[in-house]
Amino acid sequence: MTLPAPLLLQAAEAAAGGQQFPAGALYIVATPIGNLADLSLRGIHVLHKADRVACEDTRHGGALLRHLGLHKPLLALHGHNEHERAAQICAHLAAGERVAYVSDAGTPGISDPGAVLVAAARKAGHATVPIPGASSVLAALSVAGDVSGEGFRFVGFLPAKGADRRQLLARCVADPQTQVLFEAPHRITSLAAELAGQAEAVGVGARPITVCRELTKQFETVHATTLSELPAWLDGDAHRTRGEFVLVLHALPRAARDGALPEAAEAVLRELLAELPVKQAVALAARISGAPRNLLYEAALRLRP
Repeated sequence: MTLPAPLLLQAAEAAAGGQQFPAGALYIVATPIGNLADLSLRGIHVLHKADRVACEDTRHGGALLRHLGLHKPLLALHGHNEHERAAQICAHLAAGERVAYVSDAGTPGISDPGAVLVAAARKAGHATVPIPGASSVLAALSVAGDVSGEGFRFVGFLPAKGADRRQLLARCVADPQTQVLFEAPHRITSLAAELAGQAEAVGVGARPITVCRELTKQFETVHATTLSELPAWLDGDAHRTRGEFVLVLHALPRAARDGALPEAAEAVLRELLAELPVKQAVALAARISGAPRNLLYEAALRLRP
C-alpha cells in the first residue's frame, strides 16, 4: 500500500533531512526500473528540495513527481539535446538552484543520457551529487550467481544489425570475463540464435548465461541456462520473449581463461573417451563441463591411447 503523498514526504524528510543538500548542485537521481517502491526516501527528499527537475522524458518524469505529490518546473534532456540543455542547466546551477536529473528508469548515465550533463556541470565547477538506487545492471548481476566472475564489462544494447552487431557479438563470446547485455523484446530471439551460433563455433556452447526479464515488475523472470540452450528456452513459451531483457554472460572459469583445462573437465573427458570417439567425447564434455572445446580437443589427443 502506498503512503499518501504528504506522509511519504514526511518520511523522506525524517530519513534524509539531516544531510546537507547544497544549493547550486546537480543531483543525479536513480528512479525505479519497474517497481515504484524501489525509489529511495533520499531520492524522494531530493526531488522535493529540487528547484527544477530535468528529465529524459518529461512525461515519465512528470508522472513520477505527480505520484509523489510534487510539482516542479521540468526540462527535457535526452540523447538529442543533451549538449544544449546541459549549458542551460549549468546556468540554473550558477544561479544557485538545485537541479535534479532523472532518466526514464534506473540510474542516469549508465545506458541512459546524463554523462554529458554531469561532465558539463563539473567542468563549470558545480557539485554533482549521486543519489543511488535502482540499476538493472546490478540487479541482474546480484542474482546471476556468477561464481567465476571477477568484475564485469557493461556492453548494453548491441547495434541493431549489420557487421557492427556481428563483430561485437563475436567479441562478447570470445571475451572470458563477465558481461552484461541489454536487449529489446523484438530482437531477443535473433540475439539468442546469434550468441548460440558464435558460442558453438568457438566451443563454448555450455557457457552459462542468466536471462533477466522485466526486472522488478509483476512478471519478472530470472532464468539460468547456457548459450547453446538459450534459443530453445525462449522458444518454449511465447511469454518468454516479452519485456525488456538484461543478460549476464558468465565468466569462463579461471583455468579456462589461463589456457588450462580444469581438472573436473579433464576427468569427464577421460570417462567419455573410454566409450566414445574423440569428436563425440569432446562435444559432450564441452556441454557437461562448460570448458572450451579447443582445450578439450587438445587434451583428448593427449589422453587418447
